[in-house]
Amino acid sequence: MAPFRNLPDATVLTDPDALEPYRHDESHVLGVLPLAVVRPRGPAALKELVRLAKAEGFALVPRGAGTGKAGGCLPTGQRAVVVDFSAWPGELRVSPQDLSLSAPASALLRDVKAAAAAQGFFYPPDPNSWESCALGGTLATNAGGPNACKYGMTRHWVLSVEALLEDGEIHTFGISSVKANAGPALGQLLIGSEGIFGFIVGATLRLTPMPREYTTLLLPVKRWQDLLDLPGRLCGAGYLPSAFEFFDPAVLSELRAHGPEEARRLPGEAMAILEFDERGCTSEPFLEGLLDLLGPVAEGLEVASDERQRQGIWAVRRMTSAFLKERHPKKVSEDIVVPRSRLGEFFAGLERLGIPSVSYGHLGDGNLHVNLLAAGETEPALLERQLMDLFRLSMSLGGTLSGEHGIGLAKRDAFLALSDPGQIQTLRAIKQALDPQGIFNPGKVI
Repeated sequence: MAPFRNLPDATVLTDPDALEPYRHDESHVLGVLPLAVVRPRGPAALKELVRLAKAEGFALVPRGAGTGKAGGCLPTGQRAVVVDFSAWPGELRVSPQDLSLSAPASALLRDVKAAAAAQGFFYPPDPNSWESCALGGTLATNAGGPNACKYGMTRHWVLSVEALLEDGEIHTFGISSVKANAGPALGQLLIGSEGIFGFIVGATLRLTPMPREYTTLLLPVKRWQDLLDLPGRLCGAGYLPSAFEFFDPAVLSELRAHGPEEARRLPGEAMAILEFDERGCTSEPFLEGLLDLLGPVAEGLEVASDERQRQGIWAVRRMTSAFLKERHPKKVSEDIVVPRSRLGEFFAGLERLGIPSVSYGHLGDGNLHVNLLAAGETEPALLERQLMDLFRLSMSLGGTLSGEHGIGLAKRDAFLALSDPGQIQTLRAIKQALDPQGIFNPGKVI
């Protein structure tokens, strides 16, 4: 406690019982017990923390709401202090004229989305944890979600960021406008960096008008393979869903056998949820054209007739991750990506590899949540081989080993082994330039 006795504008936790929860996030990774947890309430606390970290030789590990799935907010090594931003001050401010919203890192994403919606605007990023995750965590991990199919990842919606750097000061990168071309966009370097270059404390986000129409479809299919070319066919024909989610046969079997009542009635060998939000998507010509494109695949199609039915369809999708986690608490979920055009090749390759898994997620953008349900009972060396085979398969098809969860601790070894060496060398050079003493979230990503 001694180094933190005079820390201004902050709450400090040092009791081991209070520190224990900070060893965990929503991943399968376990961190070490930190020296302390600091909840800063202003810039003075951060400035002093940086000074102490350099002088005392401990690391600083950022944390939002702890909903990450890659271990990025967990302390490692022997001497680490967790910087919990849950008490960081700031207000949500919407600027209709600028189509922007400013918020502190501590703001919950649900409140960010609600503040935008209250004035008729839309902030699209919607990870599955959107009701409980903090904005800062979504920025640090470049979070995604179903809406990324049409609207892209978090980074596409960030105009500027405020970040703590190694000089102990908070700097602003970017402006609250869509056009800022005075040199490289350094703020984008911090989005998705998981706090290894500095800590994001606030941001200004881009907004768009709230969609006025939704068409939400539940699409069961008799043959699982019939889903796999559908994202490419839709996009090729000019239909861009705002979301295209899927459940493979194994996930559906789990839901039907053990899920809530509404899930036990789900039809089909496999199933998709499609949603469109463009103007005119509820019109007869739009639906007729869509049905013509779907052809025989649309035989069991159900269209939500009102908002209640729409929310009922989405409720099943939202609960899938929590349901599988409850049923298989030691499972490992990987969020790999393959191009839409190669989805069939991926699942054929997965079958050849014989990796026991179930899959669901964002078929519309090729971001697949591949779950190894038996990971907790699998011999560690075998599990490691299975995961590396999965990553190699996705990368061989032009994809990557993470679509939205990030690298953190969970995927660091695979990232270092499978990435272009030039990419790793560049990232390490940037890390050395921005954080020469290595105090910001060491041991993550690179």
